[in-house]
Amino acid sequence: MRSHEIRIKFLQFFAQRGHTIVPSSSLVPTDDPTLLFTNAGMNQFKDVFLGLERRSYTRATSVQKCMRAGGKHNDLEVVGHTHRHHTFFEMLGNFSFGDYFKEQAIEYAWELLTQVFHLPPERLWITVFKDDEEAFRIWNEKIGVPAEKIARMGEKDNFWAMGDTGPCGPCSEIHYELHPEKDCSLQDENCDRFLELWNLVFMQFNRDENGQLHPLPSPSIDTGMGLERIASVLQGKFSNFDIDIIRPLIEAVEERTGLNYGENEELDVSFRVVADHIRAIAFLISDGVLPSNEGRGYVLRRIIRRAYRHGRKLGIYEPFLYSLAPLVASLMHEQYPELKDSLQLVEKITRMEEQRFHRTLTVGMEKYEELLEKLRQKGEKLIPGEEVFVLYDTFGFPLDFAEELARERGFTIDMKGFEEKMAEQRRRARSAWKGYEEAEEKRKYEGFKTRFVGYETEEGEGKILAIFKGKEKAPSLKEGEEGEVILDQTPFYGEAGGQVGDTGWLISSSGKAKVIDTKKPSLDTVVHMVKVEAGEIKQGQRVEARVDRERRWAIRRHHTATHILHKALRTVLGPHVRQSGSVVEPERLRFDFTHYEKPSRQELKEVERIANQAVLQDYPVITEVVSFEEAVRRGAMALFHEKYGDKVRMVSVGNFSRELCGGTHVRRSGEIGLIKIISEESVSAGVRRIEAVAGLAALSWAQKLEGSVKELQERVGVPFSSIAEHVEKLKAQLKEARKKKAAPLHVDAKPEVIKGVNVFALKIEGSREEAHNLVDQLRKKHPPAAVLVAYLRDGRPSLVLGLTEDLTGKIKAGDLIKEVAKEIGGGGGGRPSFAEAGGRNPQGIGKALEKFRNILREKL
Repeated sequence: MRSHEIRIKFLQFFAQRGHTIVPSSSLVPTDDPTLLFTNAGMNQFKDVFLGLERRSYTRATSVQKCMRAGGKHNDLEVVGHTHRHHTFFEMLGNFSFGDYFKEQAIEYAWELLTQVFHLPPERLWITVFKDDEEAFRIWNEKIGVPAEKIARMGEKDNFWAMGDTGPCGPCSEIHYELHPEKDCSLQDENCDRFLELWNLVFMQFNRDENGQLHPLPSPSIDTGMGLERIASVLQGKFSNFDIDIIRPLIEAVEERTGLNYGENEELDVSFRVVADHIRAIAFLISDGVLPSNEGRGYVLRRIIRRAYRHGRKLGIYEPFLYSLAPLVASLMHEQYPELKDSLQLVEKITRMEEQRFHRTLTVGMEKYEELLEKLRQKGEKLIPGEEVFVLYDTFGFPLDFAEELARERGFTIDMKGFEEKMAEQRRRARSAWKGYEEAEEKRKYEGFKTRFVGYETEEGEGKILAIFKGKEKAPSLKEGEEGEVILDQTPFYGEAGGQVGDTGWLISSSGKAKVIDTKKPSLDTVVHMVKVEAGEIKQGQRVEARVDRERRWAIRRHHTATHILHKALRTVLGPHVRQSGSVVEPERLRFDFTHYEKPSRQELKEVERIANQAVLQDYPVITEVVSFEEAVRRGAMALFHEKYGDKVRMVSVGNFSRELCGGTHVRRSGEIGLIKIISEESVSAGVRRIEAVAGLAALSWAQKLEGSVKELQERVGVPFSSIAEHVEKLKAQLKEARKKKAAPLHVDAKPEVIKGVNVFALKIEGSREEAHNLVDQLRKKHPPAAVLVAYLRDGRPSLVLGLTEDLTGKIKAGDLIKEVAKEIGGGGGGRPSFAEAGGRNPQGIGKALEKFRNILREKL
């Protein structure tokens, strides 16, 4: 049974039993600072389980993309060494939110496995929590599993908790007996007789801060079964890596290397790593994650580098991962068609990152060799763990490479020191992603709900539900005081989706407060940041809420402009372009998008032309509330990192653009007036950023530009049409003047030949630029050469030292100048072939020149 058939049969089974099929959420969790990546099917339902969100259904089923590489759930270093662990995998799940409970969940699981997937009942074994008599009885008496095939397990294995406090409960696991001939039990951790297939979590308690368990009013069900595991059983494979959606990747690597998988376990590990990691790479980039030095991007970078290293072990010494991306898309597109849309981006980003790592690996090797040489000179054989960690963290130098090279050269690595530094990094990463402060700040708003009426109006009435001064509630705010106000309903838009919050006024019978900003800490709560201008506002009062209309309309124009620009960019640059962030303000918009190279000036002009043509068409801007599935079917763009419920707000600009969006927009595209791109730049690898202005902001920008041009025209004294030509002439004249000033300084000097090397040690009356030129001149004219030039700058001595490249294997310019500079009371450094230094003692120049010669006599 193909993996895609398994997905379909699973979803159809539960859909026929009243479950709503919910699409997989992104690998990037939304509104959950505690998670680095989506790592389980229940993640997108977390707020439902916590009672913070209600859905239109009480039963759900999904096939969820998951990633376990970073954060609490991190299998990265294990992947490849086993046949079951993955970074990226798919989790099949069914969920009940206060609907059915243990008995029905168990019956469903048993029916699906034995009657739909036709697994032999005699090969299915069960574990339950040791105190869960109810689950034991259901399995034994209702389903008919013999008592001897039901193992009671402890809290470590069979009790699930969302955190230290909150919803939790016992769980029951279904295991498949792979090797009946083996004599070991489910309690034996080292036994591979059984394969865990499905975990059924019975969420029935709430754990308080004292650790006490209290029954939940509406017990729920959360289950998870790894697609790769059930596929390996149904396809008769021992290893997950032999199933239909992974084995072709291994075969592609076999073809590339000429090696055969299954003949050498050490090489097999590398085959499995590459096959696993390219899947993770493709899905992460497709979901908007790009390589960087922090957070999710850092994990992606590590995955690419680890896969590239294992490619080297298989004999591949150039970028190759990118070439496997089309195969991933081909194998997975039935369930995830977005992989084909983003394929071009995946290939480009992966290749760029591979090339970058190839360079950093080369630098890391050089640094590591330098470190070993220094230790050798000191007679030391233990490599400090801190030094290895710096190479690992800064240059991406692999630890296993470091260990292998150390063994070859008779060194050992201080692993304790390395692990201490690694632990420090993990602690920093955890603290960066747990988001405790953010969660704490949001917690004070729990229980307050605000109805937003700002799509229809910019004015309205509301009742003050709560007032906060800092973290504490307050009964009122008086003139001059600042605080936060929550209303039962408001026309004020809270900052979300890149759109800034509204400003305006709250007016009561006893006072007036200026709204400085508006935030939206949760889907149901709007918080007004206010400063009281007159009188007093009090909790329980009714207030008139007035949004700053002119500012709101400027924001509207810029927000609709982002939608139009998004479509124009995709039209000109390609369908791989996706929004990866935006800021919508009254004065401007900023739009980040995925693209692998700098757009040409002509391409940006075409984007502007298409965008403004859409403005001139005066399309109606229509907002509809529809199901997520209908919106996607109608071609609406769903943005990365956004959280969507059952019903979504779809904004259409005629037939030109269609996106899911919760922001405020103009009524017709013609109200935008003009869209003008004012800058374009790179944000990170694969992400570009444009800034643009619209409406009156565009007029203001044009007027400032006109003023600057007129001022320039007056200064240079030429017509507008000739300004560019005149500036080019001035640049050419300036370049010629600089050339004359920086002409090479000709010095009539003969080298001292030391062991076949032409050595120059000179003092000149000249500038830093002239000293540089002289060093370059003498190196080129007299190879092999070592040149030291001394000069005075503001009465202080400076040195410039250059070596021809053929000498850098014996001596490094940076090391040499540090020694020489001591004679002038200073220090310096540089590259292996070029270095500079400065000092305080001009009388030491002669000694410095002589020391330079003496060191060369010794070293050459």
